[in-house]
Amino acid sequence: MKAVIVSFRRGRHRYKPRHFIIEIKNSGKENSSKFIDKNIVWKSPSGKKINGRIAALHGNKGLLRAIFEKGLPGQAINTEAEIE
Repeated sequence: MKAVIVSFRRGRHRYKPRHFIIEIKNSGKENSSKFIDKNIVWKSPSGKKINGRIAALHGNKGLLRAIFEKGLPGQAINTEAEIE
């Protein structure tokens, strides 16, 4: 299933480089909760894969928080990732 990387997980004064907020299209809060603890893979344009895990819900609109093994580059924002 495809997901879109929306943003870094961040606060007012700092961000967490391995945590990302992801969105699954047409998925509300109830439907998004079934993706928790699933693996997610982001593939760079050069073919490099970075693996992660969906950790929790983020907010009330069905967004999810994913924690990757390494931090993703800034160019990963607004690109697609694959949920396995």
